[in-house]
Amino acid sequence: MSRPFTPRQAPSHSFVRVNGKIRAREVRVIGSAGQQLGVIALGEAINMARAQGIDLVEIAPNATPPVCRLVDFGKFRYEQAKKDKDAKKHQHANKVKEVQLSASIDPHDFGVKLSHAIDFLCDDMKVKVALRFRGREMAHQEFGFKVVQNFIKEVALWGHPDAPPKLIGKGLNVMLSPHPRAKRAPHPRADSEGNVPANLNPHVETDQDDDDSEPAPAPAKKNGKIPINAAEEASAFGQNPFAGLDGKIGR
Repeated sequence: MSRPFTPRQAPSHSFVRVNGKIRAREVRVIGSAGQQLGVIALGEAINMARAQGIDLVEIAPNATPPVCRLVDFGKFRYEQAKKDKDAKKHQHANKVKEVQLSASIDPHDFGVKLSHAIDFLCDDMKVKVALRFRGREMAHQEFGFKVVQNFIKEVALWGHPDAPPKLIGKGLNVMLSPHPRAKRAPHPRADSEGNVPANLNPHVETDQDDDDSEPAPAPAKKNGKIPINAAEEASAFGQNPFAGLDGKIGR
């Protein structure tokens, strides 16, 4: 004897019973205007819906008796989809943005990273601060910890660390969570109504600067060589804390 074909996967969407598909003798009915109509026999409730040209939709099947609503089923599905979409818009806290630092970061780059982190925290997003040690920087981890602690101090008005900075391999990581809106400082670049211009809130974190200014001219050469002072001024890391360390350290 052959058996009917059974699908391998059940449908993932939730099934809503309507009109004759409702399996209950009595249902608690809510009117089209939201008023309570009491417990009514299923047949009587379906006739009531047909008389108004709408549907009887089961909205609480686990209740005793099940709760049904007199509403147009197409309108009901539209309202449910709209509520689900609005709920997803307010789930920014589940999103994580990453900001990458370095132990020898330039003050201007530090300010750019800080500005991006404040933008993300003001949008109720978590921020992962990641700092990676390179080469001899591993021998002087105190510089990296100092940069991260300074970063945490600067964003204290908008977010707080979930745990102290933790060293994993050659990386130093810390997760920042936004303060509640009532306890959070306003956005530093917001207007009187609390709106932030779109070009000041990019929602994109990159490792490069967004500065469109022209590059500084190359230093003049003397006898085919760049003077030491001029080379330091041309370098983006002229104040590199590792510049004065012995080159043999960490090798």
